[in-house]
Amino acid sequence: MIGGPLHRIGRRLGLVREGMDTVFLGLALGLLAWTVLVSLALLYGFGPKLFSLRSTALHVRFLLAIPLFFVCETWVFPEIAELPRYLVSSGIVRDSSLPALASAIRTVVRLLNSSLAELILLLLAIGGPLLEMVDGGPGRTGNWQVVLQNAGGVNLVTGWYLGFCLPLFRFLLLRWLWRLGLWTYFLWKVKMLQLHLMPTHSDGEGGLGYLEIVHEHFAPLTFAISALFAAQFAENFVGAATPFETMYSSIPLVLLLAAALFIGPLAIFSSDLWHCRINGMSHYMSMASRYVNAFDERWIQDKTATGESQLGTGDIQSLADLTNSLKVVSEMRPVPVGPRLVKNLAVAAILPLVPLLLLKYPIAKLAAQLFQALTGL
Repeated sequence: MIGGPLHRIGRRLGLVREGMDTVFLGLALGLLAWTVLVSLALLYGFGPKLFSLRSTALHVRFLLAIPLFFVCETWVFPEIAELPRYLVSSGIVRDSSLPALASAIRTVVRLLNSSLAELILLLLAIGGPLLEMVDGGPGRTGNWQVVLQNAGGVNLVTGWYLGFCLPLFRFLLLRWLWRLGLWTYFLWKVKMLQLHLMPTHSDGEGGLGYLEIVHEHFAPLTFAISALFAAQFAENFVGAATPFETMYSSIPLVLLLAAALFIGPLAIFSSDLWHCRINGMSHYMSMASRYVNAFDERWIQDKTATGESQLGTGDIQSLADLTNSLKVVSEMRPVPVGPRLVKNLAVAAILPLVPLLLLKYPIAKLAAQLFQALTGL
């Protein structure tokens, strides 16, 4: 899942380490856009406007979001690369399905490395400011008309920002959405392989628990998206365009977006897990019935059985193990999503929104209220 023209350029420039670590590439792109913009803004006397709360999203885009895009890919892509090996070594993908799995991998790699695909994404990013309906979203620094009005028209500052900085950010965001689409496509192709899932697997997900590990590594991307929402809200709130109370309704929207992007694709396997659980319950309950009937005849109904003869027998432990196995089957999750994954993504989504409280409740006021609550003074 790592590659493409931008990745190849980063390798030639020495900004991609060991073929997988693209953090320096993200830092270089973000700092290049931000540093030149700040230098031009100071030269033209736009420093106060640039470093005001009304330009919060601008700094978040280039100093936080873009580096986090590349931190996320550095974290998650090695785990994605490990997934096919796990599926094969664990027996979830049978030998007869290996050609289909290899074909799916080749298709994803070809699309990922497609120069045409990234060219289309770049054209969409460049064309965004030309379309008011596309560009006129929330945030003062994301709307080209507002940017031109605040800067007094076209100049080097607006030219660099609207011609390079904003398209760069949109391109990298679209690039990530394209990769998420390819990842979802790959999961769908895996789902079509007639997977050999085990209902008694200890992960409670038929053996698909490794997908949780993969999706936990999307936390930096979740944090970046939430930070963008928070920064745009701060811009609108400071500009008196949005009341603070609307933030409370925005939190569920951010959580729903994170769930749709990073949990939704895992629902592809829900039907497989459902059938695995149903079949497992049928087979293991039949086996359990035979075993408990034999156990009852041997140790309960047999009047010659004594306490001494029952000592040391493995039948009782086997009965307990069978009960635990049946419990694992009955408690199988309908999707390969556990509490740990939900918690990690929720924390990553909510954490960037917390500083917004300081816009309505200054830290000095909060400290005074906390001191009063603790001391009663």
